[in-house]
Amino acid sequence: MSFPDASIDYRQHPECYRIGHGERGVFHVQPYKDELLPLWAIRNEADARQAVRDLSARFRGYRERGDFVGMDMTRKYLQMGYTRARRYARYPGGRKRDATGRQRRPGNADAEKARIAEHYRSALDRLRGDKVYQQAKREYQRRLRSARG
Repeated sequence: MSFPDASIDYRQHPECYRIGHGERGVFHVQPYKDELLPLWAIRNEADARQAVRDLSARFRGYRERGDFVGMDMTRKYLQMGYTRARRYARYPGGRKRDATGRQRRPGNADAEKARIAEHYRSALDRLRGDKVYQQAKREYQRRLRSARG
């Protein structure tokens, strides 16, 4: 089985979920994609602040239900907010390459996007430091290792 598979309901089959690196699965892991993507925004600082609040509230709900996949997917959306906003903060229009395909030099293209990135980074750091999340992650990894034999 390959991950992510958009045909799987990962709430019903959390054993199919893979933590992975970075933001892998944000657009495919259901039903979390449908729950989290509408909350995510980096258009402007006000929208991003609201998005961070909404995603953080959703994380707390997943944590209360003991839903590790939901907690980890929320981490991925916060991480995506940080990385995308940083890209826009450093490159005009968020494009790393110019019209000829050559790599642009990073700079300070958008101060508002830099502030947005910091909002996401702060929330991401809080989530990663959450003791319940850390324990759930260790337990999930332990179960996965033991299931593989």
